[in-house]
Amino acid sequence: MTFCQLGMTQQELLGIKQRFGIIGQSPLLNRDIEVAVQVARTDLSVLITGESGVGKEHFPKIIHAFSARKHGPYFAVNCGAIPEGTIDSELFGHEKGAFTDAKSEHKGYFEIANNGTLFLDEVGELPMQTQVRLLRVLETGEFIRMGSSKVLKTNVRVVAATNLNMRQAIEDGRFREDLYYRLNTVEIRVPALRERKEDIPLLFRKFATDFCNRYQMPPLSLNEDATRLLQNSYWRGNIRQLKNLAEQIAVIEMDHQISAETLRKYLPAEENQQGIVMRTPTQEAGKDYSHEIGILYNMVMQNKKDIEELKALHGERLAVSGEPDSLEATTPTITIAPTETTARKPIDAEDIEDSLRVDDSEKELIRRALELTKGNRKEAAARLGFSERTLYRKIKEYGL
Repeated sequence: MTFCQLGMTQQELLGIKQRFGIIGQSPLLNRDIEVAVQVARTDLSVLITGESGVGKEHFPKIIHAFSARKHGPYFAVNCGAIPEGTIDSELFGHEKGAFTDAKSEHKGYFEIANNGTLFLDEVGELPMQTQVRLLRVLETGEFIRMGSSKVLKTNVRVVAATNLNMRQAIEDGRFREDLYYRLNTVEIRVPALRERKEDIPLLFRKFATDFCNRYQMPPLSLNEDATRLLQNSYWRGNIRQLKNLAEQIAVIEMDHQISAETLRKYLPAEENQQGIVMRTPTQEAGKDYSHEIGILYNMVMQNKKDIEELKALHGERLAVSGEPDSLEATTPTITIAPTETTARKPIDAEDIEDSLRVDDSEKELIRRALELTKGNRKEAAARLGFSERTLYRKIKEYGL
Protein backbone atom coordinates (compact mmCIF):
# COMPACT_ATOMS: atom_id res chain seq x y z
CA MET A 1 0.00 0.00 0.00
CA THR A 2 1.39 3.41 -0.94
CA PHE A 3 0.94 6.66 0.92
CA CYS A 4 -1.71 7.83 -1.56
CA GLN A 5 -3.98 4.97 -0.41
CA LEU A 6 -3.98 6.37 3.15
CA GLY A 7 -4.83 9.84 1.89
CA MET A 8 -1.39 11.45 2.35
CA THR A 9 0.14 13.47 -0.43
CA GLN A 10 3.83 13.47 -1.24
CA GLN A 11 4.05 17.02 0.04
CA GLU A 12 2.49 16.08 3.39
CA LEU A 13 4.82 13.12 3.73
CA LEU A 14 7.85 15.29 2.92
CA GLY A 15 6.74 17.83 5.52
CA ILE A 16 6.63 15.17 8.23
CA LYS A 17 10.10 13.91 7.30
CA GLN A 18 11.57 17.40 7.42
CA ARG A 19 9.90 18.15 10.74
CA PHE A 20 11.23 15.02 12.45
CA GLY A 21 14.59 14.71 10.69
CA ILE A 22 13.73 11.55 8.73
CA ILE A 23 15.69 10.92 5.52
CA GLY A 24 14.64 8.48 2.81
CA GLN A 25 12.12 7.59 0.14
CA SER A 26 11.73 3.87 0.81
CA PRO A 27 8.12 2.63 0.44
CA LEU A 28 8.57 0.68 3.70
CA LEU A 29 9.59 3.86 5.53
CA ASN A 30 6.75 5.84 3.97
CA ARG A 31 4.26 3.20 5.05
CA ASP A 32 5.51 3.34 8.67
CA ILE A 33 5.06 7.12 8.76
CA GLU A 34 1.53 6.78 7.39
CA VAL A 35 0.59 4.24 10.02
CA ALA A 36 2.08 6.39 12.80
CA VAL A 37 0.02 9.40 11.72
CA GLN A 38 -3.13 7.29 11.34
CA VAL A 39 -2.87 5.59 14.74
CA ALA A 40 -1.98 8.89 16.46
CA ARG A 41 -5.64 9.90 16.34
CA THR A 42 -6.52 7.04 18.68
CA ASP A 43 -5.32 6.08 22.16
CA LEU A 44 -4.19 2.60 21.13
CA SER A 45 -0.92 1.26 22.51
CA VAL A 46 1.79 1.02 19.85
CA LEU A 47 4.81 -1.30 19.76
CA ILE A 48 7.65 -0.18 17.51
CA THR A 49 9.99 -2.99 16.51
CA GLY A 50 13.19 -3.13 14.52
CA GLU A 51 16.92 -3.65 14.85
CA SER A 52 19.14 -1.36 16.88
CA GLY A 53 20.04 1.82 15.03
CA VAL A 54 17.12 1.96 12.57
CA GLY A 55 15.59 5.15 13.98
CA LYS A 56 12.70 3.81 16.06
CA GLU A 57 12.83 6.92 18.28
CA HIS A 58 11.26 9.12 15.55
CA PHE A 59 7.90 7.37 15.54
CA PRO A 60 6.75 8.02 19.14
CA LYS A 61 7.36 11.73 18.48
CA ILE A 62 5.22 11.57 15.33
CA ILE A 63 2.45 9.76 17.20
CA HIS A 64 2.49 12.34 20.01
CA ALA A 65 2.62 15.34 17.67
CA PHE A 66 -0.40 14.20 15.64
CA SER A 67 -2.49 13.10 18.63
CA ALA A 68 -4.98 14.95 20.80
CA ARG A 69 -2.26 14.87 23.49
CA LYS A 70 0.16 17.03 21.51
CA HIS A 71 -0.08 19.85 24.07
CA GLY A 72 0.53 17.44 26.94
CA PRO A 73 3.90 16.18 28.23
CA TYR A 74 6.10 13.77 26.29
CA PHE A 75 8.72 11.66 28.04
CA ALA A 76 11.12 9.05 26.64
CA VAL A 77 12.46 6.44 29.07
CA ASN A 78 15.27 4.01 28.18
CA CYS A 79 14.21 0.96 30.20
CA GLY A 80 17.50 -0.81 29.50
CA ALA A 81 19.59 2.02 30.96
CA ILE A 82 17.92 2.17 34.39
CA PRO A 83 19.23 -0.28 37.03
CA GLU A 84 16.76 -2.99 37.99
CA GLY A 85 16.60 -1.79 41.60
CA THR A 86 15.36 1.70 40.66
CA ILE A 87 13.21 1.13 37.55
CA ASP A 88 9.94 0.82 39.55
CA SER A 89 10.69 4.07 41.38
CA GLU A 90 11.44 5.87 38.11
CA LEU A 91 8.23 4.71 36.45
CA PHE A 92 5.76 4.68 39.34
CA GLY A 93 7.37 6.88 42.00
CA HIS A 94 8.00 6.27 45.69
CA GLU A 95 7.10 7.62 49.11
CA LYS A 96 9.55 9.02 51.62
CA GLY A 97 11.22 6.15 53.47
CA ALA A 98 10.19 3.52 50.91
CA PHE A 99 13.85 2.42 50.78
CA THR A 100 17.17 3.53 52.22
CA ASP A 101 17.84 6.49 49.91
CA ALA A 102 14.21 7.63 49.66
CA LYS A 103 14.62 10.89 51.62
CA SER A 104 11.54 12.49 50.05
CA GLU A 105 8.59 11.50 47.93
CA HIS A 106 9.22 11.11 44.20
CA LYS A 107 6.75 11.25 41.32
CA GLY A 108 7.28 8.64 38.62
CA TYR A 109 6.90 9.07 34.87
CA PHE A 110 3.36 7.70 34.85
CA GLU A 111 2.37 10.48 37.22
CA ILE A 112 4.18 13.42 35.63
CA ALA A 113 3.27 12.32 32.07
CA ASN A 114 -0.46 12.40 32.87
CA ASN A 115 -2.53 13.40 29.82
CA GLY A 116 0.55 13.01 27.66
CA THR A 117 2.65 10.32 25.97
CA LEU A 118 5.23 8.03 27.54
CA PHE A 119 7.77 6.33 25.26
CA LEU A 120 9.24 3.18 26.79
CA ASP A 121 12.36 2.36 24.78
CA GLU A 122 13.92 -1.12 25.17
CA VAL A 123 10.73 -2.30 26.87
CA GLY A 124 11.88 -5.90 26.49
CA GLU A 125 14.53 -5.26 29.18
CA LEU A 126 11.99 -4.59 31.94
CA PRO A 127 12.20 -6.93 34.95
CA MET A 128 9.26 -9.32 35.41
CA GLN A 129 8.01 -7.52 38.53
CA THR A 130 7.90 -4.21 36.64
CA GLN A 131 6.08 -5.91 33.77
CA VAL A 132 3.27 -6.85 36.16
CA ARG A 133 2.95 -3.23 37.30
CA LEU A 134 3.02 -1.97 33.72
CA LEU A 135 0.26 -4.37 32.68
CA ARG A 136 -1.97 -3.04 35.46
CA VAL A 137 -1.45 0.57 34.35
CA LEU A 138 -2.25 -0.28 30.75
CA GLU A 139 -5.41 -2.17 31.66
CA THR A 140 -6.83 0.01 34.44
CA GLY A 141 -4.89 3.27 34.42
CA GLU A 142 -4.03 2.62 38.08
CA PHE A 143 -0.69 2.36 39.85
CA ILE A 144 0.77 2.53 43.36
CA ARG A 145 3.93 4.33 44.40
CA MET A 146 6.60 2.24 46.09
CA GLY A 147 6.07 2.31 49.86
CA SER A 148 2.43 3.39 49.54
CA SER A 149 -0.97 1.67 49.56
CA LYS A 150 -2.81 4.52 47.87
CA VAL A 151 -4.04 3.80 44.35
CA LEU A 152 -3.33 6.63 41.90
CA LYS A 153 -4.86 7.17 38.46
CA THR A 154 -3.12 8.25 35.29
CA ASN A 155 -4.18 8.95 31.72
CA VAL A 156 -1.04 8.21 29.73
CA ARG A 157 -0.67 6.99 26.16
CA VAL A 158 2.12 4.37 26.08
CA VAL A 159 4.30 3.82 23.02
CA ALA A 160 6.95 1.12 23.43
CA ALA A 161 9.92 0.02 21.34
CA THR A 162 12.22 -2.98 21.30
CA ASN A 163 14.91 -4.57 19.16
CA LEU A 164 14.30 -8.00 20.70
CA ASN A 165 12.54 -10.94 19.12
CA MET A 166 9.56 -10.71 21.46
CA ARG A 167 8.19 -14.15 20.56
CA GLN A 168 11.51 -15.68 21.58
CA ALA A 169 11.60 -13.58 24.76
CA ILE A 170 8.15 -14.90 25.67
CA GLU A 171 9.21 -18.50 25.02
CA ASP A 172 12.32 -17.96 27.15
CA GLY A 173 10.21 -16.67 30.02
CA ARG A 174 11.73 -13.18 29.89
CA PHE A 175 8.60 -11.31 28.85
CA ARG A 176 4.94 -11.71 29.75
CA GLU A 177 2.74 -12.79 26.87
CA ASP A 178 -0.29 -10.86 28.16
CA LEU A 179 1.78 -7.67 28.36
CA TYR A 180 3.10 -8.22 24.84
CA TYR A 181 -0.42 -8.38 23.40
CA ARG A 182 -1.47 -5.35 25.44
CA LEU A 183 1.46 -3.29 24.12
CA ASN A 184 1.17 -4.63 20.60
CA THR A 185 -2.30 -3.34 19.74
CA VAL A 186 -0.66 -1.77 16.70
CA GLU A 187 2.84 -2.72 15.56
CA ILE A 188 5.12 -0.50 13.49
CA ARG A 189 8.09 -2.43 12.16
CA VAL A 190 10.89 -0.08 11.16
CA PRO A 191 12.91 -1.58 8.28
CA ALA A 192 16.61 -2.34 8.58
CA LEU A 193 18.94 -0.19 6.48
CA ARG A 194 19.69 -3.13 4.13
CA GLU A 195 15.94 -3.17 3.34
CA ARG A 196 16.15 0.47 2.25
CA LYS A 197 18.99 0.23 -0.27
CA GLU A 198 17.70 3.18 -2.27
CA ASP A 199 18.10 5.42 0.80
CA ILE A 200 21.69 4.49 1.68
CA PRO A 201 23.53 6.90 -0.71
CA LEU A 202 21.15 9.71 0.31
CA LEU A 203 21.79 9.12 4.01
CA PHE A 204 25.55 8.91 3.48
CA ARG A 205 25.62 12.20 1.57
CA LYS A 206 23.61 13.92 4.31
CA PHE A 207 25.87 12.64 7.11
CA ALA A 208 29.06 13.31 5.15
CA THR A 209 27.99 16.86 4.32
CA ASP A 210 27.15 17.59 7.96
CA PHE A 211 30.49 16.28 9.22
CA CYS A 212 32.53 18.00 6.51
CA ASN A 213 30.87 21.30 7.42
CA ARG A 214 31.43 20.69 11.14
CA TYR A 215 35.12 19.87 10.76
CA GLN A 216 35.71 22.32 7.88
CA MET A 217 36.70 19.61 5.44
CA PRO A 218 36.20 19.48 1.65
CA PRO A 219 32.93 17.84 0.55
CA LEU A 220 32.88 14.09 -0.06
CA SER A 221 31.78 12.35 -3.25
CA LEU A 222 31.32 8.64 -4.01
CA ASN A 223 32.14 6.97 -7.30
CA GLU A 224 29.80 4.38 -8.79
CA ASP A 225 31.61 1.37 -7.29
CA ALA A 226 31.63 2.95 -3.84
CA THR A 227 27.90 3.66 -4.04
CA ARG A 228 27.24 0.06 -5.07
CA LEU A 229 29.37 -1.23 -2.19
CA LEU A 230 27.42 0.91 0.29
CA GLN A 231 24.12 -0.42 -1.00
CA ASN A 232 25.22 -4.06 -0.92
CA SER A 233 26.73 -4.00 2.58
CA TYR A 234 24.85 -5.65 5.43
CA TRP A 235 24.85 -2.72 7.91
CA ARG A 236 24.43 -4.63 11.10
CA GLY A 237 24.50 -1.32 13.03
CA ASN A 238 22.06 0.24 10.53
CA ILE A 239 21.87 4.06 10.34
CA ARG A 240 24.08 4.50 13.39
CA GLN A 241 26.85 2.47 11.74
CA LEU A 242 26.52 4.38 8.45
CA LYS A 243 26.73 7.69 10.30
CA ASN A 244 29.87 6.61 12.15
CA LEU A 245 31.46 5.53 8.86
CA ALA A 246 30.67 8.89 7.23
CA GLU A 247 32.24 10.75 10.16
CA GLN A 248 35.43 8.66 10.09
CA ILE A 249 35.90 9.16 6.37
CA ALA A 250 35.18 12.90 6.56
CA VAL A 251 37.88 13.34 9.21
CA ILE A 252 40.55 10.86 8.15
CA GLU A 253 40.61 10.75 4.34
CA MET A 254 42.61 13.49 2.63
CA ASP A 255 41.29 12.53 -0.81
CA HIS A 256 37.56 13.14 -0.63
CA GLN A 257 36.86 11.40 -3.93
CA ILE A 258 35.83 8.14 -2.26
CA SER A 259 36.30 4.83 -4.04
CA ALA A 260 35.16 1.34 -3.12
CA GLU A 261 38.72 0.50 -2.10
CA THR A 262 38.72 3.38 0.37
CA LEU A 263 35.34 2.34 1.78
CA ARG A 264 36.52 -1.21 2.43
CA LYS A 265 39.06 0.10 4.93
CA TYR A 266 36.23 1.32 7.14
CA LEU A 267 33.72 -1.51 6.82
CA PRO A 268 33.83 -3.90 9.80
CA ALA A 269 33.88 -7.04 7.64
CA GLU A 270 33.16 -8.47 4.24
CA GLU A 271 29.38 -8.33 4.53
CA ASN A 272 26.71 -10.45 2.90
CA GLN A 273 23.04 -11.20 3.30
CA GLN A 274 23.74 -14.03 5.74
CA GLY A 275 25.58 -11.82 8.21
CA ILE A 276 29.00 -10.52 9.08
CA VAL A 277 32.13 -12.59 8.67
CA MET A 278 34.95 -12.03 11.15
CA ARG A 279 38.30 -10.77 9.93
CA THR A 280 41.32 -12.94 10.36
CA PRO A 281 44.15 -11.72 12.63
CA THR A 282 46.40 -11.22 9.60
CA GLN A 283 44.26 -8.47 8.09
CA GLU A 284 45.21 -4.82 8.29
CA ALA A 285 45.35 -3.08 11.64
CA GLY A 286 43.53 0.17 12.28
CA LYS A 287 40.11 -0.94 11.14
CA ASP A 288 36.91 -0.90 13.18
CA TYR A 289 36.77 -4.14 15.15
CA SER A 290 33.65 -3.23 17.12
CA HIS A 291 31.46 -5.95 15.62
CA GLU A 292 34.16 -8.59 16.10
CA ILE A 293 34.10 -7.72 19.82
CA GLY A 294 30.39 -8.52 19.89
CA ILE A 295 30.95 -11.80 18.10
CA LEU A 296 33.85 -12.75 20.38
CA TYR A 297 31.77 -11.86 23.42
CA ASN A 298 29.00 -14.21 22.28
CA MET A 299 31.60 -16.96 21.83
CA VAL A 300 32.95 -16.38 25.34
CA MET A 301 29.47 -16.46 26.83
CA GLN A 302 28.66 -19.67 24.97
CA ASN A 303 31.83 -21.23 26.41
CA LYS A 304 30.80 -20.02 29.85
CA LYS A 305 27.36 -21.57 29.41
CA ASP A 306 28.92 -24.85 28.29
CA ILE A 307 31.13 -24.93 31.39
CA GLU A 308 28.15 -24.29 33.66
CA GLU A 309 26.20 -27.08 31.98
CA LEU A 310 29.12 -29.47 32.45
CA LYS A 311 29.26 -28.53 36.12
CA ALA A 312 25.55 -29.22 36.46
CA LEU A 313 26.01 -32.62 34.88
CA HIS A 314 28.76 -33.59 37.33
CA GLY A 315 27.95 -36.92 38.93
CA GLU A 316 25.64 -38.01 36.10
CA ARG A 317 26.40 -40.65 33.51
CA LEU A 318 26.86 -39.32 29.98
CA ALA A 319 26.29 -41.63 27.06
CA VAL A 320 28.18 -39.90 24.26
CA SER A 321 27.90 -40.99 20.65
CA GLY A 322 31.23 -41.08 18.76
CA GLU A 323 34.80 -41.28 19.99
CA PRO A 324 35.34 -39.99 23.56
CA ASP A 325 38.39 -37.94 22.57
CA SER A 326 36.43 -36.05 19.90
CA LEU A 327 34.54 -33.98 22.47
CA GLU A 328 36.56 -30.81 21.87
CA ALA A 329 36.63 -31.11 18.10
CA THR A 330 32.95 -31.87 17.48
CA THR A 331 29.56 -31.42 19.12
CA PRO A 332 28.47 -34.95 20.09
CA THR A 333 24.97 -36.08 20.91
CA ILE A 334 24.64 -36.33 24.68
CA THR A 335 22.10 -38.50 26.49
CA ILE A 336 21.74 -37.77 30.20
CA ALA A 337 21.09 -40.68 32.54
CA PRO A 338 20.78 -39.57 36.19
CA THR A 339 22.47 -41.86 38.69
CA GLU A 340 20.43 -43.36 41.49
CA THR A 341 23.09 -44.42 43.97
CA THR A 342 25.91 -41.88 43.75
CA ALA A 343 25.85 -38.34 45.05
CA ARG A 344 26.84 -35.39 42.87
CA LYS A 345 30.61 -35.01 42.78
CA PRO A 346 32.27 -31.76 43.85
CA ILE A 347 33.53 -29.40 41.17
CA ASP A 348 37.18 -30.09 40.56
CA ALA A 349 40.05 -27.60 40.18
CA GLU A 350 40.02 -27.84 36.37
CA ASP A 351 36.36 -26.72 36.25
CA ILE A 352 37.16 -23.73 38.46
CA GLU A 353 40.19 -22.80 36.34
CA ASP A 354 38.13 -22.96 33.13
CA SER A 355 35.44 -20.77 34.65
CA LEU A 356 37.98 -18.17 35.78
CA ARG A 357 39.55 -18.08 32.32
CA VAL A 358 36.14 -17.40 30.74
CA ASP A 359 35.41 -14.65 33.29
CA ASP A 360 38.75 -13.00 32.48
CA SER A 361 37.95 -13.13 28.75
CA GLU A 362 34.53 -11.55 29.35
CA LYS A 363 36.07 -8.80 31.47
CA GLU A 364 38.69 -8.05 28.80
CA LEU A 365 36.10 -7.85 25.99
CA ILE A 366 33.97 -5.46 28.03
CA ARG A 367 37.03 -3.34 28.78
CA ARG A 368 37.95 -3.20 25.08
CA ALA A 369 34.40 -2.26 24.09
CA LEU A 370 34.43 0.61 26.61
CA GLU A 371 37.79 1.80 25.25
CA LEU A 372 36.54 1.72 21.66
CA THR A 373 33.46 3.77 22.57
CA LYS A 374 35.43 6.13 24.84
CA GLY A 375 33.32 5.10 27.82
CA ASN A 376 29.94 5.39 26.07
CA ARG A 377 28.05 2.60 27.86
CA LYS A 378 25.03 2.62 25.56
CA GLU A 379 27.19 2.16 22.45
CA ALA A 380 29.42 -0.39 24.18
CA ALA A 381 26.38 -2.44 25.23
CA ALA A 382 25.04 -2.37 21.67
CA ARG A 383 28.37 -3.60 20.30
CA LEU A 384 28.52 -6.41 22.86
CA GLY A 385 24.94 -7.40 22.13
CA PHE A 386 23.18 -6.88 25.45
CA SER A 387 21.31 -4.16 27.35
CA GLU A 388 22.87 -1.12 29.00
CA ARG A 389 21.58 -2.33 32.38
CA THR A 390 23.38 -5.66 31.95
CA LEU A 391 26.59 -3.80 31.06
CA TYR A 392 26.20 -1.61 34.15
CA ARG A 393 25.88 -4.72 36.32
CA LYS A 394 28.93 -6.37 34.77
CA ILE A 395 31.03 -3.20 35.14
CA LYS A 396 30.27 -3.26 38.86
CA GLU A 397 30.88 -7.01 39.04
CA TYR A 398 34.34 -6.76 37.43
CA GLY A 399 35.27 -3.43 39.01
CA LEU A 400 35.84 -1.72 35.65
